[in-house]
Amino acid sequence: MSNQTTSSTAGRSGFQLPRWAGSFGFQIIAALIVGLGLGLLAKYTGSTKTNPNGLGATLQTIGSSYVSLLQTAVVPLIFTAVVSSISNLREVSNAARLAWNTLLWFAITSLVAVLIGIGLGVLLQPGANTGIAGDAEYDGKQGDWWAFLIGLFPKNFLGLGASSTVTDSGAVTTSVSFNVLQILVIAIAVGVAALKVGKQAEPFLALNASALAVIQKVLWWIIRIAPLGTVGLIGNAVAVYGWDTIGSLGKFTVAIYIGLALVLFGVYPALVRSHGLSVRQYFSGAWPAIQLAFVSRSSIGTLPLTQRVTERNLGVPRGYASFAVPLGATTKMDGCAAIYPAVAAIFVAQFFGIQLDFSQYLLIALVSVLGSAATAGTTGAVVMLTLTLSTLGLPLAGVGLLLAIDPILDMGRTAVNVAGQALVPTIVAKRQGILDETLYNAPHTGEAFREEEAPAAVERELAVSKA
Repeated sequence: MSNQTTSSTAGRSGFQLPRWAGSFGFQIIAALIVGLGLGLLAKYTGSTKTNPNGLGATLQTIGSSYVSLLQTAVVPLIFTAVVSSISNLREVSNAARLAWNTLLWFAITSLVAVLIGIGLGVLLQPGANTGIAGDAEYDGKQGDWWAFLIGLFPKNFLGLGASSTVTDSGAVTTSVSFNVLQILVIAIAVGVAALKVGKQAEPFLALNASALAVIQKVLWWIIRIAPLGTVGLIGNAVAVYGWDTIGSLGKFTVAIYIGLALVLFGVYPALVRSHGLSVRQYFSGAWPAIQLAFVSRSSIGTLPLTQRVTERNLGVPRGYASFAVPLGATTKMDGCAAIYPAVAAIFVAQFFGIQLDFSQYLLIALVSVLGSAATAGTTGAVVMLTLTLSTLGLPLAGVGLLLAIDPILDMGRTAVNVAGQALVPTIVAKRQGILDETLYNAPHTGEAFREEEAPAAVERELAVSKA
């Protein structure tokens, strides 16, 4: 008894970190601060994009390596997640109604976001009187509706492509790329086919579910080192672009972030409140995924965490969440495919002195709502922007003006994307009467990596499977 008391007293008297200090959210915030400081130090000690110093090169290596780790899991994750999400609809009652309502709310929230973007572009005039020379060039692919439609058809089963380049020394380097949109089409086709085949597809679906579990476990390990990746990503962004580049396009940057803030802290809370749910609980539940999205700049890379917080923190049944969240991670892009292309298109038109009429503003809204799949959860929104500009007949050279600050904008865009990907399944589940409000309203610790299932979650899954 005496020994136990002494041990307990010693444990209490010893130094212990507060519980919040060991949370994932605190680690991310701390990494942001450290990365910002190291980035500024690298910037003001002479590091540049073309000639980084030791610190700058280290930050660049850490950041790019972490992104590479995320991208490694993208192809198998998209395929297995989408196939699994479609197949899981067989376990949910009213599957067709849930799917239709999900797509409808995807479109509604995207339309609201793009209207906010258009309004800000017209009101703030981000492209007027910028003082920037308009001779930038963009040598990327030109996006148009025909190319977009052609791109839907896979060239091979995996949607992979290879390209070779010859260096100045005569060496040939070959790189492999993947078309996320084609992989999405393949996965949807396979998932629907598996549903139609029925019992004979059970072994395939079981194998796919096992593969998805393994891939997600690997991705959990990658996400676990997100604070380290955050230091590199944020530090490199600051070291390379600094405040000068942001300042030269400051009005545009401010317009984008005002739009993102209006959607994230205005539209989304209003939708949550209008469905009788607590705004505070929504943000505390979804915040771990929103934070990771901000630093990783990848909706697909954040997918496992988004799905976990949607199920465990927000109370969405797993059978439905496993359909809606992966679908949202590939097509639901309020930041990249709604606010950003709307403001950017107006910016380019104003920069080049082109007057837009009412029909062109309507076209911006139409392209943004229907063309969001073009972003497909990848880092950056250049494809969506080129699609919007070419559809409107605006100069694609305007894209080059915005590429320098794209990483800085992309952090906020992706955070809004992921917030919406967690929001829509929550409000649809609420509308359909399948949301576990007890779990939604339960205290959230902010730790999204616990392995055990809450009893309420288990009971919920049993109820859904029996429905």
